[in-house]
Amino acid sequence: MPTLYFSRNPNPRLAVATAKYLGSEIEFVWASPFDPASSERFRKLNPSLRVPILVEDGTTLWEADAIACRLSMSAGSTFWRLDPELPELIRWISWGKANFVHACDMVHFEFGTRQRYGLGPVDPVKVAEGEALFRASAAQLDAHLETRAFLLDSGLSYADFRMATFLPFNAAAGLPLADYPAISRWNDRLSRIPAWADPFAGLAAPELPFVPPRAR
Repeated sequence: MPTLYFSRNPNPRLAVATAKYLGSEIEFVWASPFDPASSERFRKLNPSLRVPILVEDGTTLWEADAIACRLSMSAGSTFWRLDPELPELIRWISWGKANFVHACDMVHFEFGTRQRYGLGPVDPVKVAEGEALFRASAAQLDAHLETRAFLLDSGLSYADFRMATFLPFNAAAGLPLADYPAISRWNDRLSRIPAWADPFAGLAAPELPFVPPRAR
C-alpha cells in the first residue's frame, strides 16, 4: 500500500485533503523530517527533507501538486483533469502559485510560521509586499469567481484546493477575505467539503504550535 508522509503544515495538508477527497487507499504517516533523529532516513526520500512525500512500489514522489496528479490518476478521477480542460487547470495552478497563493504564503509566513517556530519578528516590509500582491490578485480572482462556483466551468477540481492552500490558516495571516464576496462564497463552498474542512480527521497528527489570531 502506498504511504503518504505528511504534517499539518499547508502543503502537506493540501496533499492529505486531496487523498481524502479521492478516497485514496494509502497509509497516512505523520512525519517530522527535520528532526535530527529522522533526517537521514527522510533525506533518501526527499533531499529537501520536506513533506508531503508519497512512497509507492519502492519509488518516491514529492511536491504536493505532483502527488495530487498521481493520486487522481490512480483513482481514475477527473479531479486532476486529463481532458481538454487540463490547460485551464494548469493555468490556475501556475497563476495561483505566483500570485494569490504566493501572497497568502508571504503574509502567513510572517504571522504564522515565524511565530509558530520562533524564526524571529514579523518583517513589515514582507507583510506590505504580500498584502499588496494579495489585493491585486484577490481582485482578479474575485472577478473570475463572480460568475462561477469554482475555478473551472465544469466544477470542482484540484485547482480549487491548490488556490485555497493557505485559507484554512487565515486566522493567523489575517488577510481581508470579507472584502472579496465571490472569494468568500467560494471559500465557504470548499469549507463544506469534509475532506477539505478536516483532512486530518481520524489521523494521528500532532497539532501545530499555537499562534494567536492576527490583530487588525
